[in-house]
Amino acid sequence: MELLRLQKITKTYGTKKKVRALNGFDLTVNKNEMLAIMGRSGSGKSTVLNIIAGIDRLEGGKYYFENTDMSTMTGDRMTRFRRDKIGVVFQHFALIDEYTVYNNIALPLKLSKCPDAKADSMIREAAGKLGITSLLSKNPRELSGGEAQRAAIARAIITEPKVILADEPTGALDEENGKKIMNVFHELHKKGNTLIIVTHDPSVAAQCSRTICIKDGKVCGTE
Repeated sequence: MELLRLQKITKTYGTKKKVRALNGFDLTVNKNEMLAIMGRSGSGKSTVLNIIAGIDRLEGGKYYFENTDMSTMTGDRMTRFRRDKIGVVFQHFALIDEYTVYNNIALPLKLSKCPDAKADSMIREAAGKLGITSLLSKNPRELSGGEAQRAAIARAIITEPKVILADEPTGALDEENGKKIMNVFHELHKKGNTLIIVTHDPSVAAQCSRTICIKDGKVCGTE
């Protein structure tokens, strides 16, 4: 069953020297799919994630999420969409050093004004799933790369989003921790989550149910 669809998406960056990041890009993602997106640097991979997350606005084309036209959605409606429907995992974790792991995971719940007691239960449940309950009082600088990425994943899934977007989630990790993070993604996938993973690593892509390759802002192949 379809979750989201991008149709003929165009996106350009820059003013004096313009760069076309997406050029008639098409993609359909089904519910509970684990999709890999591959391509060289500058091919448009991260722009696709930013469009799906509502971080970047598309210039042309259409974007549908659960049959809702997202192409013209702005303001508070787009903010709520990102908060409630999308979880994002970054290569370099994007944790706030001044916050504990607990407070980093809590951020999306604070934004949605979740009651403290309910938030505490949700944070501890997410931390338990990721095996980081013992790390909740620590700061990010006290964590290993693998621990930091698990904390970032806990933050991404805390609101039970419809789709998890992961931008090079194993790129900053050694092989062992990379495998652990992929095991986490497989568990999330088994539980019904939809995942879209941007990666340069063929071994990561091989673990996904489908891989698309991007070149010059267009899909150039599917595996």
